[in-house]
Amino acid sequence: MSQAPIRLGMLISGGGRTLVNLQEHIAAGTLNASMEIVVSSRGDVKGVERSRELRLPTIVIERKSLSSETFQHSVTDAVAGVDLVLMGGFLSLWRIPDEFNGRVMNIHPALLPEFGGRGMYGERVHEAVLAAGKTVSGCTVHFCDNEYDHGPIILQRKVSVLPDDTPDTLAARVFEQECIAYPQAVRLFAEGRIALEGDSVTIV
Repeated sequence: MSQAPIRLGMLISGGGRTLVNLQEHIAAGTLNASMEIVVSSRGDVKGVERSRELRLPTIVIERKSLSSETFQHSVTDAVAGVDLVLMGGFLSLWRIPDEFNGRVMNIHPALLPEFGGRGMYGERVHEAVLAAGKTVSGCTVHFCDNEYDHGPIILQRKVSVLPDDTPDTLAARVFEQECIAYPQAVRLFAEGRIALEGDSVTIV
């Protein structure tokens, strides 16, 4: 008997490339999931357009136009009923309710715990990696808590930092690994292979 698809909700604030990647895996049958809702904290971003082009249920909850409490409740209501919430460049802090503990993932374009935290997103991350003279970077998928880019790490994938790298060239190679890592993490969750105990993750 085949397993029912895992129900996903996605939180975005930008271009939506991560959403497109996941949806391509779903459409190809390599990820047994359904995208039930896409929530954007901004209405003027490419991700909203892409989500609607994919005919996914899409809503905009503008952080800047709402009180903090209203925003938090609105996001929680929007994702109620999904099995797993995925953040894909979501730049607003959603305070995760207790019932979603261990059911919210994020992907970050660096090897956490380095180069994470408030304000560390997109090109800023890759600029910081290069400025620090790192020879290795990559991406991290982790469970979310109520701090930016913090929580138990599920998996990481690495890339070499090349001598002639720019933030753009490094970002492109890191994103290639993100496109592998995020579906892999969701697949592990769907198969019940992630054991979360406190701040520790074990793949079984």
